[in-house]
Amino acid sequence: VQLQASGGGLVQAGGSLRLSCAASGTIFSINAMGWYRQAPGKQRELVAAITSGGSTNYADSAKGRFTISKDNAKNTVWLQMNSLKPEDTAVYYCNAKKIIFDFWGQGTLVTVSS
Repeated sequence: VQLQASGGGLVQAGGSLRLSCAASGTIFSINAMGWYRQAPGKQRELVAAITSGGSTNYADSAKGRFTISKDNAKNTVWLQMNSLKPEDTAVYYCNAKKIIFDFWGQGTLVTVSS
């Protein structure tokens, strides 16, 4: 599975960004896709995930501000991020879970200025 992430950038606090992640390769049996982030000096953490059946899961910090969605036909997952805060600044990584394996995209930097 190859994951191509895009959509990061610099935005002011209160602004919005939309990240996208396109999956290719042997995409059958992908159980879930999601977004993780890693800020400098911190561990990578889950932001949001969506299962093949459409169930979603959000970190508490993302609830009410971020929305994860997917298009099965396009094998693409999006993360709409609204009301961004400086603490959302991080490298965001797309993730796909297939059976017992994790696949990662290259990461896209999101910087939120105050």
